Amino acid sequence: MTDRQLPEWLNDLDEEDFSFIKKFLLSSGSLKEMATLYSVSYPTVRLRLDRLIQKIKITEDRTEEPYIALIKKMAVNEKIDFDTAKLLISEYRKQKENRYD
Repeated sequence: MTDRQLPEWLNDLDEEDFSFIKKFLLSSGSLKEMATLYSVSYPTVRLRLDRLIQKIKITEDRTEEPYIALIKKMAVNEKIDFDTAKLLISEYRKQKENRYD
């Protein structure tokens, strides 16, 4: 890609994500083969793929407010747990509603 700008979702991926995607493509999308490559169980690889999908969806969702998108990214990247993320988003929305009442 010489003159084209990379999509935003690609810019948000780290080296580990790129490595996973490369191996996934080279294994023709076989999660079973990926599990063997990483020496982990199939459900572990499936979880990794699901997190990567969520990461991309969050970046692609332009309707999301920046704060909420940040909280979701932190949860997907395991910086905070999902329960904490839900609580933060819920409280943020409540406070925002109260400001406009």
